Amino acid sequence: MEVVRVLAGPEWRARADAHAARADALTAGHRARRARGEAHPVEDFLYTYYPTRPSRLRRWHPGAGVVLADADERAAWRHYVRDGGVAGVRVDDAGLRAERGATVSFVAGLLRATADRAPQLGCFGLHEWAMVHRDDRTRHPVPLRLGAAGTDAVVESHRIRCSHYDAYRFFTPSAAPRNTLRPTRARQVELEQPGCLHAGMDLYKWADKLGPLVPGELLLDAFALAREIRALDMRASPYDLADLGYEPVRIETAEGKAAYVDAQRAFAARGAALRRRLLAVLEPQPAASRRP
Repeated sequence: MEVVRVLAGPEWRARADAHAARADALTAGHRARRARGEAHPVEDFLYTYYPTRPSRLRRWHPGAGVVLADADERAAWRHYVRDGGVAGVRVDDAGLRAERGATVSFVAGLLRATADRAPQLGCFGLHEWAMVHRDDRTRHPVPLRLGAAGTDAVVESHRIRCSHYDAYRFFTPSAAPRNTLRPTRARQVELEQPGCLHAGMDLYKWADKLGPLVPGELLLDAFALAREIRALDMRASPYDLADLGYEPVRIETAEGKAAYVDAQRAFAARGAALRRRLLAVLEPQPAASRRP
């Protein structure tokens, strides 16, 4: 990628400092709990399912095509090179794309296919309920709001249409046949749809996998969205999390379903904007079509 912008030292350092402060605020609770050895049934997901490390989140990158002036300290950073045409240092766009070619190709294809589809709303977060259907075990050490029998009854009285493999693969043996779809890893590009809460959370995963190609601000925007979506995911789950400050979205009621769909629609819109920004990184426009 050609150079599209040069950032002076004071400008990029200010952005890097602001980024680190924002990352610290987003991860403060997790870091404090980790120091005390405490688990959290909602937020720990962001640090176990995703390979999130607070130290990595707080490291700002300018993204591809941006030269950092007065940045000798970054010249030795992995995936950075000195720019031959401008006095400064930039992300090694070509080298990173060559190293992560398969990932770049897959993520671009997945995001493009997802962006081209209309969001399907109204799944009501039943995937979490299907993960404990007719099973004595639960995935979190917190009680079920409706008890085991009540939870099973909700699953059995609803049509389940989960399109996301990484949710579906945790369905219990009794719940899996109730799903109208059969998601597999091989069908992920075929089935991914922008209304899915997990597809929205996974935007953070894809941004992280692309490494320094992604501007730091975009990475944290994706992480912040994943954090908010995770809260809704668990508020709509069968678990009783009131003691942790999470008011339930009672999807077993008409009012709860309406509230869930409203929140899902808003998250889908925010996810669509982030998806476009990630695709702009993966599929940059030709220089002639760029605006100043």
